[in-house]
Amino acid sequence: MPIEQMAPELEQIIDLDAEIRELGSGYGGANGPAEGPLWLHEGNYLLFSDIHNDRRMKWSEGEGVTVFTEGTNRANGLTRDLQGRLLSAEHDGRRVARLSRDGDRTTVIANSFQGRQLNRPNDVIVKSDGSIYFTDPWTFPRVANQWEQTISGVYRVSPDLGTMTLLVGDFTLPNGLAFSPDESVIYVNDSRRGHIRAFDVLPTGGIALSSDRVFADLRGDRPGVPDGMKVDVEGNVYCGGSGGLWILDSTGKHLGTVVHGQEATTNLCMGGDDWKTLFFTTRGTLGSVQIKIAGIPVPTDR
Repeated sequence: MPIEQMAPELEQIIDLDAEIRELGSGYGGANGPAEGPLWLHEGNYLLFSDIHNDRRMKWSEGEGVTVFTEGTNRANGLTRDLQGRLLSAEHDGRRVARLSRDGDRTTVIANSFQGRQLNRPNDVIVKSDGSIYFTDPWTFPRVANQWEQTISGVYRVSPDLGTMTLLVGDFTLPNGLAFSPDESVIYVNDSRRGHIRAFDVLPTGGIALSSDRVFADLRGDRPGVPDGMKVDVEGNVYCGGSGGLWILDSTGKHLGTVVHGQEATTNLCMGGDDWKTLFFTTRGTLGSVQIKIAGIPVPTDR
């Protein structure tokens, strides 16, 4: 059964017979999978990263998948800032970058911390005040040089881009991250440890380290690790995990799994006219399934 039910509440979120669509295939490779899906509401299309082939892909219902941009510094996670400008976590650039609306100018959001170059930024999100949060796991294989970071960090960049703060540095492989609907909690998954951690967000935008807790463990006997993460308007959490794409409630209870049949879920987002299409990437494919609760909208190009 493509939708595995673990708790009766799942039927409030997704139909148990919902169709899982494969929208495209043949992406990724040994050096990076399909990743970073992002819905652009005003254009009614989706962007996603084809890391291995160093390109950004576009999907729309009418045209299917086409090449949107080539030469992306092997970008991974994508999002938009409050002005609708594209932000990307670049593997080869080892930075978080912002693209101007016309696509002609790139602004470096973050590329170093305390004089050391970042490792390989993975995913990025934006808070409602304009501050930018991103994960920076160690590079594998590690390149030994004097500028290399010694930690796998989760960082915050202030809205004016003037201050960059290390929020927490004890992850093994920090990956996807997301806020609760009221932004009082930030979730960060650790792909290597197989779980999602949660932290209370302070009024300053920092996190209360004393509130650190394991929100959910997503390990199991099937392929797949915690990767990518989104939250819907009611606080349910969606994340890659063992066997497919896990759906959890706001307490971390596992409600069910979208079993798409691929080796691993690499990232996901909500989109469509009503933000109720759940798009997901795997190592080599792009897919979608309809849900009943809207995802938290991403800013549009104003």
